[in-house]
Amino acid sequence: QVHLVESGGGLVQAGVSLRLSCVASGRTFSSYDMGWFRQPPGKEREFLAAVSGGGAVTYYADSVKGRFAISRDNAKNTVYLQMNSLKPEDTAVYYCAAGSGIYWRNYGARHSYAYWGQGTQVTVSS
Repeated sequence: QVHLVESGGGLVQAGVSLRLSCVASGRTFSSYDMGWFRQPPGKEREFLAAVSGGGAVTYYADSVKGRFAISRDNAKNTVYLQMNSLKPEDTAVYYCAAGSGIYWRNYGARHSYAYWGQGTQVTVSS
């Protein structure tokens, strides 16, 4: 069982950067692949980025590639999402998720992840 808690969201102006954090419970954090998703108001939850358990492999949605960066610190049981040049369309609830042994081609699939955090709201004003 893994318990995930996101933090770092808030109300920001367009153009700034923001870093989200997700802290996981348990002693086997490094065995989990981690992903970030978001759900804009009235829309489906969408994949943003994923990182393998050891941190060597990362995978991004085309929509955020080059602007968002995922990283993890296994010593702190934490995964991060660095978001740069934020836009009003980035407004959403952001979720982190954990899954085991995910084939990289399936990083973007919600069903690949067994555990989810409660989400953190990011609102970007113009």
